[in-house]
Amino acid sequence: MFKEINGLPGHVLVVHAVVVFVPLLALLASAYGLMPRWRPRLDWAVAVLAVVTPVLAWVATESGEAFEAALRAKGYSPELLAKIHEHSEYGETLQWFTIGLAAAALLLLAVTSDRVRTPDLPAWATWALTAIVVVLAVFALVYVYLTGDSGAASVWSNTF
Repeated sequence: MFKEINGLPGHVLVVHAVVVFVPLLALLASAYGLMPRWRPRLDWAVAVLAVVTPVLAWVATESGEAFEAALRAKGYSPELLAKIHEHSEYGETLQWFTIGLAAAALLLLAVTSDRVRTPDLPAWATWALTAIVVVLAVFALVYVYLTGDSGAASVWSNTF
């Protein structure tokens, strides 16, 4: 299912969406938590990103595993396969940070939204949840960079 899209490796197509959506979720969820006056403008975008982004991260991970298996089956060099394995490990970690960030962002939306009935929480609870969102956002951004850099290095090293 995730191996090819129109004859191209599915991973190289899907990964571009992850590179855009994870930083968007990280930045907008952080802004939502840190800037209460912006919440009415950001809530819908954060909600959509928090639902879509983990799905994209999962599809990128699954398609990446299929792509890695295809490269192994074709007998690519052990050096390249080691780089791809490192990239795969970063991608797995990114997927988990993305899921955590999305869950924390949705929880923050639920406790701060006027549209959802939740029990009144003390102010520190909202700030604690915001801190969790920001920390997860930082880790997600770091792992987007590490994953993308290692993937690009495995493809583009020794080509120039």
